[in-house]
Amino acid sequence: LQPDGSSRVVDALVGESLLQTAHRHEVELEGACEGVCACSTCHLILPMDMYNDLAEPSEDEEDMLDMAFGLEETSRLGCQIKVTEDMDGVELKMPAATRNFYVDGHVPKPH
Repeated sequence: LQPDGSSRVVDALVGESLLQTAHRHEVELEGACEGVCACSTCHLILPMDMYNDLAEPSEDEEDMLDMAFGLEETSRLGCQIKVTEDMDGVELKMPAATRNFYVDGHVPKPH
């Protein structure tokens, strides 16, 4: 689910991050730090079962999530979640906004 409430289905490659998947499909998941866990702009809200299946977030990820807009119990950073085959058909939610402390308005382009 995108911030405006619309849905979009995309194909992900096993092993890439959710942020990489979003960028490859031009989904507006910001990723201001370009995926190095130094911001919270790739914040996603996961279904509880998916959240529970993942390893615990690192201390760095938890620190960045503390700054995320619209933090929820199942929030994670898209740059820290690698796609697995078990994620087929999963619906992720993007928060309504992000907090970009990097450079206001900076939107990095994937390499």
